Amino acid sequence: MTGQWQHFPHEADIGVRGCGSDLAEAFAQTATAMMAVVTNLETIEDKISVRIQCQASDAELLLVDWLNALIYEMATRNLIFGYFDVTIDSDFHLNAVAYGEEIDVYRHHPTVEIKGATYTALRVDQENHRWCAQTVVDV
Repeated sequence: MTGQWQHFPHEADIGVRGCGSDLAEAFAQTATAMMAVVTNLETIEDKISVRIQCQASDAELLLVDWLNALIYEMATRNLIFGYFDVTIDSDFHLNAVAYGEEIDVYRHHPTVEIKGATYTALRVDQENHRWCAQTVVDV
């Protein structure tokens, strides 16, 4: 995998950005950046897999739907994810498997609870044959 993720500053919330060789890798890296807001990624084991499907009219809306689907799974199943296998077709159908485990407060030391992905600083674009996807998450 050639992707990378990072956080970027935003007033009260946290920006998450992922880049990769294709759109799916950029989305996976953005999800990774979001999980790194909550905990140290090295503490997450791949014990559980959760299938997630989303569809939207464009890449930006799909990114928000994708991240919010992950946030929903985290909140309702008490999970944290560390790895994502994502595919996206030309009609903006996303199919993914998120790998992780139940949150263990003593081992994961969660720092914040993510409430949702927003439309703030929302951008998905391609530059120099690399895709980047970003948004701000409400913490």
